[in-house]
Amino acid sequence: MKTRHRQRGLTLIELIVAFTILTLLTALALPLARFKVRREKERELRYALRDMRTAIDKYKDACDKGGMEKKMGTECYPETLDQLVEGVKLANDASGKKIRFLRRLPRDPFTNSTEWGMRSTQDDPKSTGWGGQNVFDVYSKTMEKSPDGTPYSEW
Repeated sequence: MKTRHRQRGLTLIELIVAFTILTLLTALALPLARFKVRREKERELRYALRDMRTAIDKYKDACDKGGMEKKMGTECYPETLDQLVEGVKLANDASGKKIRFLRRLPRDPFTNSTEWGMRSTQDDPKSTGWGGQNVFDVYSKTMEKSPDGTPYSEW
């Protein structure tokens, strides 16, 4: 009598089915991963814009209260974003102490840079050009749009 030894391993059909299932699962996971990455960038952009706008508002409040020297034509807004990081000398303080409003400029997650679009009080709210008088608002320089169709530069 001949006895058959049970063979171990997978048949070609089983391998093809397993490979097809893995390919389908991978294809379904990629859009979800892209969506998650986009959401993370959006969250980072919101935080960065909020931090810079809060710093601009604090600068304006300190200037309005007379805590620092007022420069003509700036309407008590910072002249540049770097001024928020470098700090401004306090008025009537002989020690030369500076007040800083940001530790560093945040990175724009979409452009991967610390260069932001700026608007002055004299600029149109939707303009992409900066008049240079002061920094009233900031925006992202990316041309990408959010899923609802709103450009990130309008956030």
